Amino acid sequence: MKTFCGRANPTTGSMEWLEEGEDYDYHQEIARSRYADMLHDKDRNVKYYQGIRAAVSRVKERGEKAIVLDIGTGTGLLSMMAASAGADFCYAIEVFKPMANAAVKIVEKNGFSDKIKVINKHSTEVIVGPDGDMQCRANILVTELFDTELIGEGALPTYEHAHKYLVQEGCEAVPHRATVYVQLVESRRMWSWKKLFPVHVEAEDGEKILLPPSEMENCPGVPSVCDIQLNQMPSSDFSTLSDVVKMFSVDFSKPVQSASTYYRVQLEPVKSGKAQIVLSWWDIDMDPSGMINCSMAPYWVKPTSALQWRDHWMQCVYFLPREEPVLQAEKLYLTACRDEYSVWYNLQKASPVCRCCAHVLWNRPRFGELNDQNRTRQYIKSLRKVLKPDSVCLCISDGSLLPVLAHYLGAKQVQCMQPSRIDLYHPHELWQAFFKANNLEDKIKIIEARPELLKPSHLEDKKISVLVGEPFFTTSLLPWHNLYFWYARTAVSAHLASNVTVLPQSASLHMMVVEFQDLWRIRSPCGTCEGFDVRTMDDMIKDSLNFRESKEAEPHPLWEYPCKSLSEPQEVLTFDFTKTVPQHCLSTEGSVKLLRKGKSHGAVLWMEYHLAADISVSTGLMQLSNEKGNCEWNPHCKQAVYFFSSVIESEILSDPTAVTYAINFDTKTGEIAMDFKL
Repeated sequence: MKTFCGRANPTTGSMEWLEEGEDYDYHQEIARSRYADMLHDKDRNVKYYQGIRAAVSRVKERGEKAIVLDIGTGTGLLSMMAASAGADFCYAIEVFKPMANAAVKIVEKNGFSDKIKVINKHSTEVIVGPDGDMQCRANILVTELFDTELIGEGALPTYEHAHKYLVQEGCEAVPHRATVYVQLVESRRMWSWKKLFPVHVEAEDGEKILLPPSEMENCPGVPSVCDIQLNQMPSSDFSTLSDVVKMFSVDFSKPVQSASTYYRVQLEPVKSGKAQIVLSWWDIDMDPSGMINCSMAPYWVKPTSALQWRDHWMQCVYFLPREEPVLQAEKLYLTACRDEYSVWYNLQKASPVCRCCAHVLWNRPRFGELNDQNRTRQYIKSLRKVLKPDSVCLCISDGSLLPVLAHYLGAKQVQCMQPSRIDLYHPHELWQAFFKANNLEDKIKIIEARPELLKPSHLEDKKISVLVGEPFFTTSLLPWHNLYFWYARTAVSAHLASNVTVLPQSASLHMMVVEFQDLWRIRSPCGTCEGFDVRTMDDMIKDSLNFRESKEAEPHPLWEYPCKSLSEPQEVLTFDFTKTVPQHCLSTEGSVKLLRKGKSHGAVLWMEYHLAADISVSTGLMQLSNEKGNCEWNPHCKQAVYFFSSVIESEILSDPTAVTYAINFDTKTGEIAMDFKL
């Protein structure tokens, strides 16, 4: 059976469907999974073990046999904990067949085959009875079905079904309950991920202010959660307007309702301000008394507690439909609405639905990028250098402010192309509203054609004297995917003036070897977990990585994942936009010396765009502390991370270790292949 997978094609800027082998989906699932991260989560594992021991003890004290149902068993870890704690029998349910097969091997290797039955089904398909999958209903329910939002992986309908058909009334549950907490905050940084702020441009005829259209200004946005590592958000970037309050709890030992509902709590603001953001997280009590607690609370809530790093559970950022002024001590009500899989918040009754399309077309980092005044100033400075009163300007980028900036800075004629398209949403409607809001409908022309279909009539039979791009395209996943600008520039070559100015004039790929503080855990083998041998899982992940993934870089927003540089940043490839894309591949080989002590977990790669003489913008490294090697990363972009298959710990700096690299840019596919050797 073949699998069709959607992939961005960097040469066309489009999503395309590629045919893959039958094993592709399986290897993707394993290679990109968070199993390693969960197995390395010491706090989670210890608390689950304590909770399971306590639940088994309570059942035994009642003189009953301890029959455990473990839904979503994964490696079988929680079932092995239960068997080790004295459970009489465990039913371990796992719907993903390769994972169920691995669980069987792990259970057997650890000597629990007589106590644990792995069932390769969805829990809603499990049958209880003499001839069924389970001989009887369980009296202990153990699950780990949670995501950052708690309910996003379908925990509620799964629990609802289990209580109806698979477990006894009054069963023990591990975890026993979950509690969701909220805190109201004001944050210009986080609010900039939802709203587009006015842009001020100093033009020759005075200051111009670029305003978002009223549809965007008044749009409540979309209710989807933004899950991030809040522990990397400095306290200077937000102001707390309320204390932390409990929003709602779910008792997993009793029947659970998955039907849509809402919860309301009263808040008393601790200071006046603008209510913009609801920060949220949860904790789970593994026992009825709440003595065994596993919390996702960020650093400012429990400043004396040691924080457990984890990437499978983070914290939630929710955007209120609109900014609401609040006064200190003036009581207000916050409402949380939920369905089976998601939660959203408001201070009003209305449910947020995006009406302006921007929140569908742009992700949160893109809003932040467009609101980055320092970045915008770099483009304004560059445009000033290249624009003339008779400039005919074409902008090729998705959802860019550059056409408006070019007009304000004196270009005679400005057109723009936005090649990417997302499902039913077309960006042209959004930008027509944008131009109308700023009285620019007849000043900037939107060309509704792809670059390769551009005709002289689109340009009023004029040649393009200035071609600009950020570049940014919504289909891009890895930093070099925005090189689609180069392919678009090549496609419109016939329409360019002989002395055309291209901005950016070039781009460069940069690389640096780093030691991650925590991110390494998602790729690191575990060996044993709480005394159980899980090397079968390690081998399974390694095999899937070797299938393809280990030869590819993956995108990560590194502002959320601290690391230190072990080498100096190095430019490894350059791309000349003043010329067309060459027919031949661009390749480079070299080595980079490790200058600091540390573990070389991988290489980080990013793009820098050279707009004009001495003006560049980086999608990656913004600042490097040379003493300690601490890195500051562009918060609006994901950087590419290539994890090394083995880690070298550099100790002696008098004889520095070198990492050799080979990087190849295939101009036919727009993809970059890389190989590193330690």
